[in-house]
Amino acid sequence: MKLTKEQIQEVIPHREPFLLIDEVTELEPGRRVVAVKNVSADEYYFAGHFPQEKVMPGVLIVEALAQAGAVCVLSLPENKGRIAYFGGIKEAKFRDKVVPGDVLRLEVEIDNLRSRAGTGIGRAVKDGKVCCSARITFMLG
Repeated sequence: MKLTKEQIQEVIPHREPFLLIDEVTELEPGRRVVAVKNVSADEYYFAGHFPQEKVMPGVLIVEALAQAGAVCVLSLPENKGRIAYFGGIKEAKFRDKVVPGDVLRLEVEIDNLRSRAGTGIGRAVKDGKVCCSARITFMLG
């Protein structure tokens, strides 16, 4: 299943300038998702991070993974209209910087899902290489 940015906004409450995924290319609700973030030079955070060398903040890469995971979990009919909140981040690793022009493939597998919480493993990949990975815990409200 594929989702456009407009369809993503029907599933999660995030909006510009904080919606950090552009499309969903693969979706198995409640199980796995692959989303895309096209990193452009006019992203709001590049004005200060860093003016001399624009680098996407690592915390925003993890947030993009979390948003992709939220789409996966909130696409289940029983979770429609709910919000997924961060519960925790573990084992976050950053292996390469993300700069304007990069296309991030955001892969998240949900490995534990209950009615009120769950966990997933996320990877941000560019040019076939993992640039960020993390275990994400979320709470459903």
